[in-house]
Amino acid sequence: MDSKIPQVGQIVKVLRGRDPGEYAVVIGIEDHRFVWLADGVHRKFDQPKKKNLNHLHLQETISSEVASSIRETGRVTNGKLRFAIAKFVELMQVEAQEKGE
Repeated sequence: MDSKIPQVGQIVKVLRGRDPGEYAVVIGIEDHRFVWLADGVHRKFDQPKKKNLNHLHLQETISSEVASSIRETGRVTNGKLRFAIAKFVELMQVEAQEKGE
């Protein structure tokens, strides 16, 4: 696990649990050890997953749309969550192609 502090709107990769390898967005921070995740598909905003930080890999990307929506209204649409993750995955694929992987 990274020693970084998670932020609302940050993309994470799930390492352990029922959905390893999947990406999700941090929509809330419980304390120094747990965060709330949603992906807009399997985990909707209204039913987020509480996850231990040791079971996540924090990505560098923070979705400004998700972060600002949660900051302004206290919630975010599932469509925005799906869009943020899709945009991140697409960016990762483009970078991998450029590196020749």
